[in-house]
Amino acid sequence: MKRKLSLFFYFLSIYVIIQFVWWGYHIVDLTNRLSGNSKTAWNILIMIMGEGAVFLSILIYGIIRIRNSIKQELEISQKQNNFLLSVTHELKTPIASMKLYLQTLQKRTIDEEKRREIIDKTLQQNEQLEHLIDNILNATRLENKRLVLHKEAINVSTFVCNIHEKYARQYHHIHFDCAMQSDVYYEIDPFIIETIINNLLENAIKYTGDDGKITVELLKNENLIIRVKDNGPGISKKHEKDVFKKFYRIGNEETRTQKGSGLGLFIVKELATLHKGQIKYYDNQPKGAVFELTL
Repeated sequence: MKRKLSLFFYFLSIYVIIQFVWWGYHIVDLTNRLSGNSKTAWNILIMIMGEGAVFLSILIYGIIRIRNSIKQELEISQKQNNFLLSVTHELKTPIASMKLYLQTLQKRTIDEEKRREIIDKTLQQNEQLEHLIDNILNATRLENKRLVLHKEAINVSTFVCNIHEKYARQYHHIHFDCAMQSDVYYEIDPFIIETIINNLLENAIKYTGDDGKITVELLKNENLIIRVKDNGPGISKKHEKDVFKKFYRIGNEETRTQKGSGLGLFIVKELATLHKGQIKYYDNQPKGAVFELTL
């Protein structure tokens, strides 16, 4: 479909330009025939050529703008298709897992320890489903300018530590570490900062794999700085500038093994901007990714 549309656009553009040149040639020829080689004819010829050049420039400019718009629309359409594929998978996976866990509880007699383990896993899948739905809703609210800051002065050290500990309890196969300056009080919007940290941690968990390491850092100087570090593969240079774009995901959606919707880092960037802060990425050493939020 995209190839056909591109061919049609280029064919139509070339046809219009050729017709314009052919029309201009006949006007010039007709002017020469009617006026001979007089000075008046020469002036008319210069006027026609000047106006024709201006019109041709405007025409070419319009064609280029239309081409770029079509290209952008096709790229957005492709990203939306990828998003629908990934979200469909992301929704089905936790739902199927929760159904299986509940059927196990319903049909089998199991000991108390195993029952608690299944309930914990069910709750974890439910939280993942809730996180995905929240991201979709937050992306919509951000685009519609419906999120409003509600700042309050809180102990950010305790606030971030609680989020960190929640993830450490859920993901036993990952080593969580923290390096936080104690008793840091700062005026923040708790909902926005929690959403940012949740998305950064979810992103780190996605790429570190089993036995990975994730570190959360908090410090305050002239600004408040929160870092989330991991020892995963990191992000290649050619993708660094695109990771905060909406729906952007590295690789092909049909063959990609990593889960995700392409909304997490986009939401992080938009929420950081809304909070008058900034988010940036740089490589961890010796390997991995570092996302740094500065308020």
